[in-house]
Amino acid sequence: MRTHVKLASVVLLGILLASCGVGPGPDDGPTGNDLDGRTINVAVENAYPPYNYIDEATNEAVGWDYDAVRAMCELLNCVPNFVEAAWEGIFEATAAGEYDMVADGVTCSGDVGAEREEVIDFSIVYGSSFQVIVVGIDETAVTDEASLIASDAMVGTQIGTTNEAKAIELVGEDRVLSYDTFDLPVTALIAGDVDAVVMDGSAAEGFLAQNPDDIKILPDPITGAEEFCFVFPPGSDLVEPINFAIESLQDDGTLDTLEAKWWPQD
Repeated sequence: MRTHVKLASVVLLGILLASCGVGPGPDDGPTGNDLDGRTINVAVENAYPPYNYIDEATNEAVGWDYDAVRAMCELLNCVPNFVEAAWEGIFEATAAGEYDMVADGVTCSGDVGAEREEVIDFSIVYGSSFQVIVVGIDETAVTDEASLIASDAMVGTQIGTTNEAKAIELVGEDRVLSYDTFDLPVTALIAGDVDAVVMDGSAAEGFLAQNPDDIKILPDPITGAEEFCFVFPPGSDLVEPINFAIESLQDDGTLDTLEAKWWPQD
């Protein structure tokens, strides 16, 4: 589904400069991207670390998606209203107008992207990720794609994702257990209900940070890079300003700062 994407000091500097009348404001883009304080209902799953999840220590919803969308709304003069939403049916609900935007590491490239675009609209690409295999920390039999295929290991995935499609391609439907939310396959892996999980590498790093004594990521990706985009109802007038914001935050280094925050390097 979802590389990564960086924040705090850059955004703060931009706000200070704007308050002093220095630097570009939301109307300085080529299309005048001031959303006039508009509230945007943003669907998130809250089960996809480090993009969006509930911090167990604070019980607060946090992650890259929250920081990135807030940074975009600082630039565009909008107010994000984050709504927890189930992955299953999220595109149909968005197409029906239930949400203004989806921020959840949605794959927008390849055949699956083209299929999804029949229902919804995408932003420009903001990141990408390879799919990987995650196993238990003590796993020795499954060490790569070939050994997973040759084994009788059960594979956990999230329903309706490119991860599920890849898992079925590798081992067949009978050996795949699909779960409603992205975190449940990892929970099942730790509990011993499945032997491996197929997921996006960027999210796998988030789960590894939360469970370093329980799981490990096998070193070789099992797919090429899949691109991620934000999702909108068909014909949404938010696509153009959000694209402008993505490009602006890429140019000013904000997305680099966010990547360093949520995917810190040792």
